Amino acid sequence: MTKMMRALQVLEAGVMPEIVEVPIPEPGPGQVRLRTAGSGLCHSDLYVIQAKPSYFPLPLTIGHEPTGWVDAVGPGVKSVREGEAYALYFPWGCGHCARCAHGHENICEEQFVGPGAGHDGGMADYILVDDPRHLVPLGSLDPITMAPLMCAGITTYHAIKDSLLRMTPGSAVVLIGIGGLGHIAIQILKAMTAVQIIAVDNHPDKLHHALELGAHHALTSGPDTAAQIKQITGGIGAAVVLDMVGTDGTLALGAKVLARRGELKIIGVAGGTLPVRFHEMARDSSVTVPYAGTIPELYEVLELAKSGFIIPEVEKVSFENVLAAYERLEHGKLRGRAVLVPTL
Repeated sequence: MTKMMRALQVLEAGVMPEIVEVPIPEPGPGQVRLRTAGSGLCHSDLYVIQAKPSYFPLPLTIGHEPTGWVDAVGPGVKSVREGEAYALYFPWGCGHCARCAHGHENICEEQFVGPGAGHDGGMADYILVDDPRHLVPLGSLDPITMAPLMCAGITTYHAIKDSLLRMTPGSAVVLIGIGGLGHIAIQILKAMTAVQIIAVDNHPDKLHHALELGAHHALTSGPDTAAQIKQITGGIGAAVVLDMVGTDGTLALGAKVLARRGELKIIGVAGGTLPVRFHEMARDSSVTVPYAGTIPELYEVLELAKSGFIIPEVEKVSFENVLAAYERLEHGKLRGRAVLVPTL
């Protein structure tokens, strides 16, 4: 008799996913099956759900922030131990192109796949992993609490690490959007830099959270926000702007407050556009689009967590209330990160 499991699947493009019963996957040669510990809810999931036509073949189990315990391995797998907890790296590259050879699977030249993106993801009781190289041991870390680091953690860390030379002591970094990514970004900045952190958001509770985590200033987004940032920075502006939202308005704000040689990093996937003209951007400034991170960077993020520098704010949700949690995520009503825990 075929054993079944629950999975949150997109069945029709543009329609909210449904909880369905599907067969528990069996690992083939070189594959690993995890029993899901937790899987974080990300705004990117909503763009996968709402895309018409779909970005990927349907039906698709969503969720690209999973952790879990090794439950079964396919022939030839000897590098992981059954029963141990692992983090799952989500941008699965081909492993053979020049980018992958340098460790940059997140920008693989050959394919764009991974859990919740072409392969069934972590919103299920079990998840099938294509290759043990995409698993990073969690050791003593709690796999449920660490689930948001699989995307929110590695994505913000990659963006920050790439701009560390600009983040000199006393310079300003503006964070737009203090949600799942933003609250982790504050902790990474505190651990790795001596910058002045300016948090921007529309929600008072998220701004309060930013101050609790160590942000130096918390500003409500509005017509005067750019002037406030310029005043705080003595007219210089921000060395780096991390836009965790990515709308027309947030991109315009980011460009307006850049310091000379500043860098605006578009991390949020809201689909906004930014007109770039010579006389309207700060001199020698740049706009970049970082994506996810590398496997070595996931190891580094987990080391920060092991040292107590990163503690994700997690709200555990069950299959029964996961759709309601996505609705709250869409309307900005979640603090930190919601994580589906199948055992609840």
